[in-house]
Amino acid sequence: MRTTISIDDPLLNAAKQRALERGVTLGGIVEDALRVYFATTDAAVARPFRLHTVSGRLVNRNVDLDRTSALVTQDDEQAYSKAYAKTKRRR
Repeated sequence: MRTTISIDDPLLNAAKQRALERGVTLGGIVEDALRVYFATTDAAVARPFRLHTVSGRLVNRNVDLDRTSALVTQDDEQAYSKAYAKTKRRR
């Protein structure tokens, strides 16, 4: 697609020189520059990550969070001990 844009003379001369060095057209240089610009600005616009933490009764200090198997075991013990207690009471 053809379009007309205004570019400062020093910037235009530098772009033309870079196009000659790379063996591409001036349009190719402009396209590459726009791709890089949009790729970096999209990443910068992304919302920053915010970590929410909890404390108090929600946290079991006896569980090592670096050992996920301990978390699974604790969850299983809580879930199945309640289910086992319910079936035992029904008998």
